[in-house]
Amino acid sequence: MPPTWEYVSALARRAEEIGFDLTLVAELNLNDIKGESAPSLDAWSTAAALAAVTHKQEIMVAVRPTFHNPALLAKQAANIDQISAGRLSLNVVSSWWADEARRYGVPFEKHDDRYARTEEWLNVLNGVWSGDNFSCSGRYYQIDDNILQPKPVGNRARPPLYAGGESEAAKNLIARVCDGYVMHGDPPEKIGERIRDMRARRALHNLPPLLYGVAAYSIVRDTEEEAIAEKSRITDVRQSSAGYNNYQQWLAGTQLEQHVSLEDYSVSNRGLRSGLIGTPQQVKARIAEFEAIGVDFLLLQCSPQREEMERFAASVIEPLT
Repeated sequence: MPPTWEYVSALARRAEEIGFDLTLVAELNLNDIKGESAPSLDAWSTAAALAAVTHKQEIMVAVRPTFHNPALLAKQAANIDQISAGRLSLNVVSSWWADEARRYGVPFEKHDDRYARTEEWLNVLNGVWSGDNFSCSGRYYQIDDNILQPKPVGNRARPPLYAGGESEAAKNLIARVCDGYVMHGDPPEKIGERIRDMRARRALHNLPPLLYGVAAYSIVRDTEEEAIAEKSRITDVRQSSAGYNNYQQWLAGTQLEQHVSLEDYSVSNRGLRSGLIGTPQQVKARIAEFEAIGVDFLLLQCSPQREEMERFAASVIEPLT
């Protein structure tokens, strides 16, 4: 899967045609999976270009507060929202990768300090989107009499804000200020526990319900045996692989509820644990389980993406519609 505009734009346009509602654009300036010297695309310029060549997909762009001045990011986001006619959303990620920050000259703070920065960053973002002449004097950011025009599209106050995290700091922040909670992959019973917990946290703030998304790696085959064989192939990873050191930094920089195995490292965000592996009937049954416990959308991973995306659409999405 080449990290090129040609490939990414073809994916997004084709995904829109075959029934996918949203595309997530990851923000990493170094390649954390294939190795630091491997190429990776810039998220924000890619998102702006995708906004111009798609027509109905939501474009969710990952953004890390430590890498962006919030008022300038709000300006860029409002512009992309205008280009897309109101289809932009943000996935706010508190950075975990110390080496990347060092190589790009960006401060890297302790876990809870990063979340304190993120909360202030979001306050600026919302402030400059909601009205002009916004000012703040905070620990991390100072803004004086900001003017931001044009605002995001339509009557909504802002593009939707999604975020994930399993620490207390992350969950409390998301419950207070975000619109959606995105989770690493896990079985439906574990995801259901998280949704119940977040609903209780959200209820303390008299806000509309959160949307809930889950990462899931899909392997759909005609037989269960074929699907399991493909899972075995992709999880045959070694500690000497190019991205393994980055995986160790991710573990050190996050506060996860569960131990993460080397098999989990073979795909991002614990996607295999969601269990979308098997025949079309088995995968559809699993999706129904997630829907029943309150999951609103699945952030699907697959490889090679174009071929597996087509397979999933033909065998799972079309029969469901």
